[in-house]
Amino acid sequence: MPTDGPAGPVVVGRVARPHGLAGEVVVDPLTDFPERFRAGLELLLVDPSGGARETKVTAVRWHQGRPLLKLSGVESLEAAEALRGRDLAVPADRLARRPDGFVFHFEIEGCDAVGTDGRPLGRVEALGDVAGRPMLTLSTPSGPRDVPFVEGIVVSVDVGARRVVLDPPLGLLD
Repeated sequence: MPTDGPAGPVVVGRVARPHGLAGEVVVDPLTDFPERFRAGLELLLVDPSGGARETKVTAVRWHQGRPLLKLSGVESLEAAEALRGRDLAVPADRLARRPDGFVFHFEIEGCDAVGTDGRPLGRVEALGDVAGRPMLTLSTPSGPRDVPFVEGIVVSVDVGARRVVLDPPLGLLD
């Protein structure tokens, strides 16, 4: 069944800690598009139980490669501290258009992985980041296997057909 979008909000960052006394928070970006953090951006603050509330970025500045965000309604160190560890997500209906050749994790997770000869290799369980490199986690008959998400190994991705064609080097999936 083709995926038109994610089942829920897409996490784009996590609040690392407060910064200063006026309610700013340091955010660990969890997106390939960190430029999305800008004043006016509407986000969901997701609490550990899965509940969420809307907020808006009122100001942003960068420090040591991470955005410092001022969020609406967060005016003190104590209020910012209460957000530590919370995910920042974009509602599914406001997801930015993806660039050509780019695949969102929710589009590829659950796809069937096949070899260039068409034989089944497994199912894509996750598309993540390992040591700064994109990595597929496949569920195979031999157990979970990590496959670098790179040109040469990943031959094609057909989101509509829910299929990923791989040309893994010898021994990668053993």
